[in-house]
Amino acid sequence: MNDAPECIKCGAKLGKDDIGAHKKLVDRGATEFMCIRCLAAHFDVTEEAIRKKIEDFRAQGCLLFR
Repeated sequence: MNDAPECIKCGAKLGKDDIGAHKKLVDRGATEFMCIRCLAAHFDVTEEAIRKKIEDFRAQGCLLFR
């Protein structure tokens, strides 16, 4: 049985950054998540822009990105 969370849009396996980004950018209380690629498409930005925001949040000490 595979308990790894998957993207609700494309089915990709999710890592901590994917989940953290979804919670930070979409809904802090979410129980289903989009991967960084799908988040970028949702917000009509590049994946690089999402990854840059993750690094910014991490540098600010955001606990979602430990």
